[in-house]
Amino acid sequence: MATVATAAAAAARHNAALLVPKGDGGSLPVLDSGFFGPRVAFVPEFSPTCTQQNASVRAVMAPPQLQQQRSPASSGIVKHALTATEKILARASEKTQLVPGENVWVKADILMTHDVGAPGTIGIFKREFGKDAKVWDREKVVLIPDHYIFTADERANRNVDILREFALEQDIKYFYDIKDRSNFRANPDYKGVCHVALAQEGHCRPGEVLFGTDSHTCNAGAFGQFATGIGNTDAGFIMGTGQLLIKVPPTLRFVLDGEMPKHLLAKDLILQIIGEISVAGATYKAMEFVGSAVDKMTMEDRMTLCNMVVEAGAKNGVVPADSTTFKYLEGKTTIPYEPVSSDGAASFLQEYRFDVSKLEPVVAKPHSPDNRGLARECKDVKIDRVYIGSCTGGKTEDFLAAAQLMAISGQTVKVPTFLVPATQKVWLDLFTLPVPGAEGLTCAEVFTKAGCDTPTAPSCGACLGGPQDTYARMNEICVSTTNRNFPGRMGNKDAQIYLASPYTAAASALTGFVTDPREFLS
Repeated sequence: MATVATAAAAAARHNAALLVPKGDGGSLPVLDSGFFGPRVAFVPEFSPTCTQQNASVRAVMAPPQLQQQRSPASSGIVKHALTATEKILARASEKTQLVPGENVWVKADILMTHDVGAPGTIGIFKREFGKDAKVWDREKVVLIPDHYIFTADERANRNVDILREFALEQDIKYFYDIKDRSNFRANPDYKGVCHVALAQEGHCRPGEVLFGTDSHTCNAGAFGQFATGIGNTDAGFIMGTGQLLIKVPPTLRFVLDGEMPKHLLAKDLILQIIGEISVAGATYKAMEFVGSAVDKMTMEDRMTLCNMVVEAGAKNGVVPADSTTFKYLEGKTTIPYEPVSSDGAASFLQEYRFDVSKLEPVVAKPHSPDNRGLARECKDVKIDRVYIGSCTGGKTEDFLAAAQLMAISGQTVKVPTFLVPATQKVWLDLFTLPVPGAEGLTCAEVFTKAGCDTPTAPSCGACLGGPQDTYARMNEICVSTTNRNFPGRMGNKDAQIYLASPYTAAASALTGFVTDPREFLS
């Protein structure tokens, strides 16, 4: 077998790029001047069917003496093409190159934990590092109470007390506390659902690594960030060291092209994708979203896509940062960030293409997010309630969409319809922002006119079931904008949950049956 030095010398002599395998069996040149440092790659022979999974690609830093022998005309950098996820992890692990399946120590930019995950995380941190240990960086730990907040349950309330005590002990800079549960507006620091709050407070930045003790931490991938959920043990270790050993995931690429029909929302797209690949279809893989439809999406649309990749088993989701991302972040953070995107020659495990203009409104029927069905095919399913809220479906644009459909209909709801804003900012938006086409009415005014429940205090609400006194905790048949419909997820184990977009949820509230929103959006 040829040595790396031999390969490097040959490349220098001929001023030629080395080749890496391409998914279709071809070869791609990788002579480049990307941000990774100089190195040479030796690529052994590969078959026409070789992919990134079975290609043995190795690389080392180029020896200094070889660099000195090179003439300026042939001093380009030989770089192995990387996906966005691989680039972020390479930077965070201070490596010049890595491949899927490789285990690397990754430095965290942010560790988020909430009232459900923090007590266990704190306990592990103190057990392993000492009762008087200090977190690795008080400005990189974010504590957000959000799950079981507005309840009289003593154990749930004690969880928030533990966060408060730890934040005081460690002088944590970002602790979004709530002390007066009777009036959430009296708590200016309280935000609400962690994933939406992280974005609104500027903790989601392109090119960074965010770990959180919540599976839907992948929501932040919308910002071109590597964001993933972890367990309490891993979080406790990060608290003490700022690092975590993880395996680099391969990437599945989803190309979404075409014009979005006016009756379709991002929630329909992610339910369509999960139905296509199944709840295990992306297990420990990255899901990257690109295409003309994605380019036109708002940040909240992109958050909806990335939020639910974990429902397909994915390690993370990612949308390359662009001008939409940068504009959203204006005024939210002063910390410099460095966006990345996949190289043109990057190797993807699989690529899926969708023409979104041909898709229809869909739902996920009980009891799995991949139990996909067309909304129009479920029109005979009688429901007992509608729930609009959560990190997936409780953002400002989600409520604007639901309110817009209700305003167009001019009708009142046939079943109890519960509204749970994700954050304080979203709650305020419901009472201040005018709904397009609603003659200047706000969301709150439209919802009141339609007979919905008054928007309640921001939190995770009944998305995760919660204590018995949790607002809107359910035991019936429901159309919900949340992210999971497993038995018992929102309360009673016998309840049936149909996951849907805000349009479909609003349309269903107006009829009392699972309803295709095209009945109201002509």
